[in-house]
Amino acid sequence: MKRETKQRIVEELHDKFTRSKVLILTDYMGLNVEDMNALRSKLRESEIEFKVVKNTLLKRAAEGTDAAHIVDSFKGPSAIALSYDDPVAPAKVLTDFAKEHKKLEIKIGEMDGNVLDVAAIKSLSQLPSREVLLAKLLSVCVAVPTGFVTALSGVPRNFLNVLQAIKDQKEAA
Repeated sequence: MKRETKQRIVEELHDKFTRSKVLILTDYMGLNVEDMNALRSKLRESEIEFKVVKNTLLKRAAEGTDAAHIVDSFKGPSAIALSYDDPVAPAKVLTDFAKEHKKLEIKIGEMDGNVLDVAAIKSLSQLPSREVLLAKLLSVCVAVPTGFVTALSGVPRNFLNVLQAIKDQKEAA
């Protein structure tokens, strides 16, 4: 590989490391091409970038980013999953795929400057997705005004029920 190509790859990776919310390092050794393509398509569906890059290039690209905390783990065959939006999605996809394919090994991760070990990545994968959490928050925010409106509408409704009962009583008499 030419030096210019390597420099371009390092610059692109450095930019991606800076923009990513979560980064998960995996060992893909032993996965066949079919399994690797299946993993890539699952990750692509969740808008997660999956790269197989030489460790020396990963180490150079990690300099000056939060990924520098995990640079010691860039050993052996490494693939890196990057997510720019949802930090839970790559953990979910990779953990589920690793359950089905024992040859995929999750090594380590990084999120917002914090190093994530395998246990932390697995617990992160058990969190609900961003959309589910936003929906729950929205339902909580809507519940208070809805309850207030229901309570306020109860007073006129009860008053009308009393008037209707008086009317029915007078008609019966």
